[in-house]
Amino acid sequence: MESIEFAPAGWIRLWPDFLSKQKAAATFQQLAESLAWEQHAIRLFGRMVNQPRLTAFYGEQGVSYQYSSLKLSAIEWSGPLLKLACQVSDVTGESFNSVLCNFYRDGQDSMGWHADDEPELGDNPVIASVSLGASRRFDLKPKSDATDQKHSIWLESGSCLLMGGDLQHHWLHQIPKTKRIHEPRINLTFRWIPR
Repeated sequence: MESIEFAPAGWIRLWPDFLSKQKAAATFQQLAESLAWEQHAIRLFGRMVNQPRLTAFYGEQGVSYQYSSLKLSAIEWSGPLLKLACQVSDVTGESFNSVLCNFYRDGQDSMGWHADDEPELGDNPVIASVSLGASRRFDLKPKSDATDQKHSIWLESGSCLLMGGDLQHHWLHQIPKTKRIHEPRINLTFRWIPR
């Protein structure tokens, strides 16, 4: 496990080999073919635009999640996702009742600068991110422009990244567009959302 601390009290933990390369490849294929992928429109700078990726939201019955004027109700856990949630909990020591799944079809699919600071996630949410498929760069920068401090981490297939503390209060993160990557990636962000 690798660890990075962020001022004032945020942190990231990374397990680069959470899944073996073979297991990650098999899980990617299974989820790519079986999850209920959709492309949603979200409000961005006052207008509705299609998200530059596909998403699916799974979890315990009655769990919902809202962001960017989009409200998602969890589809009941699929077997592979529930098994992964249990594995992530075992390794990290954290509990999760839902997962937002993101399908990046190639390097042109992305996630812009944001923080996972929606009220339903609580004050200091702990979020686990499992990567499958193509490696993508994960960038972080302070919300305040007081410093030019930035961090980048390459998330390899089979890795698990855990964010916690007050990271979401003070830092933004993104998966930027790139012309260099032509392969798909699935990212699974496990969360605890009170019902």
